[in-house]
Parts: sequence; C-alpha cells; structure tokens
Amino acid sequence: MEGRERWATKLGLILAMAGNAVGLGNFWRFPYQLAKNGGGAFMIPYFIALLLLGIPIMWVEWVTGRFGGKYGHGVLGPTFYLMSRESVKPRTALIFGIIGGMLAFSVTTLLNSYYLHVVGWSVAYTYYSATGAYYGQNTVAFFINHVNNLTAVLASWGLAVVLLAIATSRGVAKGIEAWNKVMMPLLYVFAVVLVARSLTLGSPVKPEWSSLAGLEYIWKPDFNTLSQNFFRISLAAAGQIFFTLSLGMGIIQNYASYVGKDDDIALSGLATVSLNEFAEVVLGGSLAIPIAFAYLGPEQAIKGGVGLAYMSLPNVFTAMGEAGRLFGSMWFLLLFFAGFTSAIAMYNYLVALLEEDLHIKRTLAAVIVFILYLLLGLPVALDGTLVYLSELDNWVGSYFLVLLGLFDIIVAVWLFKPKNLWDELHRGAYINVPTFFKYILLIATPIYIALLLAGTTYDYYNMGAFTASKTYVEEVLGGSYPDSVPIVTWARVAMIAILIIGALETYYSIRRKYGEELKQNRKIVVAGD
Repeated sequence: MEGRERWATKLGLILAMAGNAVGLGNFWRFPYQLAKNGGGAFMIPYFIALLLLGIPIMWVEWVTGRFGGKYGHGVLGPTFYLMSRESVKPRTALIFGIIGGMLAFSVTTLLNSYYLHVVGWSVAYTYYSATGAYYGQNTVAFFINHVNNLTAVLASWGLAVVLLAIATSRGVAKGIEAWNKVMMPLLYVFAVVLVARSLTLGSPVKPEWSSLAGLEYIWKPDFNTLSQNFFRISLAAAGQIFFTLSLGMGIIQNYASYVGKDDDIALSGLATVSLNEFAEVVLGGSLAIPIAFAYLGPEQAIKGGVGLAYMSLPNVFTAMGEAGRLFGSMWFLLLFFAGFTSAIAMYNYLVALLEEDLHIKRTLAAVIVFILYLLLGLPVALDGTLVYLSELDNWVGSYFLVLLGLFDIIVAVWLFKPKNLWDELHRGAYINVPTFFKYILLIATPIYIALLLAGTTYDYYNMGAFTASKTYVEEVLGGSYPDSVPIVTWARVAMIAILIIGALETYYSIRRKYGEELKQNRKIVVAGD
C-alpha cells in the first residue's frame, strides 16, 4: 500500500526483529526454565520444539505480516480476515479475524502491563548494583522489600514506560529502528563480556563448585529425568520457544507488515531465529546458571526459580567484592536492554492499531497507549505479593501464546492455502526453504500445538487453575489462600475485559473497511484497493 512507512535499512529491520525476539526470555526466563526442568533433560525437547514450532511459525508470521501490509494492515485481526477469505466466505472469515485480533490485543496489552514491571526491576537493580545497595543484605528480603516499596516500583516502572512512549512515537525508522541499532549491539557486547567472566571464574568458593559444572549440567543429556517427566518438560520447552521468539503475540506480523511486498522474508525470518537462539542458548545459557553454580552451589542454583536473576545472582556479585558492582550493573543493564527491545514491539502493536484502525496520529496514539499501560500496570505495582503478575503470566504469557500459535496455522496455512503461503514465503526470497518444512507446517506443527494445548489444559485443570483452588493459589502463584483469591479474581476480570474490548475493536475495524463485502458475503477488496 503506497504511503505506508517502511524500514529504512535491511540491517535495521533485522536488528529490530532480533530486538523483538531477544528479551528477558533469553537472560531471565531461559535460565530458570533450564534449572527447574533438569538442565540437559530440557535441551532435548527444546531443540525439537525449535524445529517443529519455532522456525516454521516464525516464517508463517513473517508471511502473515507482509501480506497484511499490502492491504495497509499491521495488526492481526484484519489480516486474519483477509487470509481466511481464500477458503471461506467473508462472514465466516470475520470470525477468524475477531479471534486473532482479540488474542493479539490481549497479549500485547496484558503481557506488557506486567513485563514492563520486570523491565523496571532491571532499571532499579542496575542502580542497586552500582551503589552496592544489596551488599551485606539478605537478597531475598531485599527483593521483597523492593517490590513492596511503591515509590521505587513506580519510579523504575514509570521510567520504562516513558522511554517506550518516546521511542514509539517517533515511528518505525526514526524511533524503533534507531533505538534497536544502539541497544542490540550493546546487549551482545555486554553479554559476551559477562560470558567471558563466567567461564573464567574457576572455583571461587568451593573446589566442587564451578562454572564448568554449570555448563555440564546444561549440556549433558539427561534421558532418565526426561523419560520420567517427558510431558511436563516438553510442555515447558515448547512454551519457552513461543515466549523467547515472541510468537503468538502478533508483533512479528506487525514488524513484517512494514516490509516491501517483494522484499525477502525467508532469510530474514531465519536470521531472526538465529540471532535469538545465539543470545539465548550460547549467551543466556552461559551466564546465570554457570555463575550461580560457582558461587551458590548446584543445589541453590537449581532452586533459584523465577528469582534467579533478582534474588540469587546479587549474592554472586556481592561475593565478587568491588568488581561485583561493575558486573552486577552490566548484568541488570543487559536485562533492561533485552526487556526494552521486546516491550517496544508490543507497544508499537497497539500504536499501529490506533493509527490504522482509528486514524489517530502516531504521537497521540503513543500517549493513549502510555495511559493504557499506566492503568493496567497499576494493579501489578500495588500487589507486593506478585500474585496478580503471576496469574496474568500463567495465562497470557503461556496459554494465550500457544492458542494464537494454533490459529496462526489454521488461518495462514490451511485457510490461506499451503500453496499461497509457500509462494508468499518465496516471493523475493534470498534462500529456498527446504520442502520438508512445508510438510512440518501442514502436519507436525498443528499436531504438536494441539497436544501442547490439550496437555496444558489438562495440567491447569488438575492444579485447580479454573477454580482458583488452594493448591493453585499457594503452589503455583505463591500466594496465601484465601487472602489471594480476590487478587486472582481481579486479574481474571481484567483478562476477560481486555478480551471483550479486543473482540469489539477488531469487529469494528474489519466492518469499517470491509463492510460492503460482508454485506454481500463475497470477496470484493484486493491488495492496493
């Protein structure tokens, strides 16, 4: 569509896509998923999920985005509607458009509402590391005190949201691309420096504690642990692939919508996966766990869980003495860069939605999204127990991603038709994608996702997620029963409300542009109209 903004450079596009994918999932989520799922036992299903889900769905989402861009759409609802028309009538296609738009709107809205708080923690901990604020402190109590310090939480979270609003308001080339050109190289430089330090630690505390032992834990296949917990570990590995590659969110499609209709997306999609996996497996896998093994010992490192980055690793930096201030600051600044470059993609999705569907100027749209994130993020800030955050993450950061991934396949592969998808993928492509990936998309990927969703639903039912049971509240969310039940209820009210708003907004945007063909129930509009 003429007049629509484009990426200024190919490098800027790749760095922005990599910045979208490379985030806290690489340096914060990946290490604790490794730790709690058996290290080497986790890596086997992880690479299987990368092959069956990560790479093929990444290509699907690039195709979806560029296809929508030809019609002037950078959001998922109208694009799903257009792709579905290839096989079904417009009124039926409208249903798939509403589902896609509703899920993408909820993910980019709700996930960023708490993800930005984690980015804010990184801002605060960069300062705490530089000043040595947690030196000599119980780091678990220190973290709990931080999340209960409303002033500190609001300041660090507010700074992150303000910076995002500024970056996004400047547009694709001058804003997002410019920020990623600075942050992504710095992120990799910081990570490489920290990895070099990690691998040269030796055994600073006990002879049997070493960073090399941590690497062995990660890379030594553990078939026994995997066989005993096969489904649970496979589920966790697949969920990590979705989270780390930013799949099932609509934001890959949003960035790809700014690509020219004859520009390469095949090699670009593969490059995005490659840059992310290097950051995650090589860099992320060589940082938190090996360092924790060297300073905290295997038992404590494995038990670190979600607090590994913010509760356990400060002990490591304290043990390094004055040098720990430098390395601690670099670590948390790395987490900030990683989180910021991903959060900016979710922010831009909502800005694009307001800009394209409601014709609101980008600068004003950025302000509106800023206010929206402040409103939705305030309950997270006010809940020092983190139950509200955990409940959102349990559904939005896991279940919704996989569900939208399934609709990616239903719409962009089956309804859009496999031949159309394959032709679009290779339009202007710098590489020929191996044919076997076509059959993976047609058969293996949807079956794997369906099993994943079925298994997740079954697990959620067993742990009482649908009723907010005592087991679910205490063991999964880490709250106290029944005191935390109202917090869980409010989180669910927020999710339902956002889903309804997303459905209504998508219906309005599709109806607004394609009302005549919905009325006649036949395809009228083609690209360029």
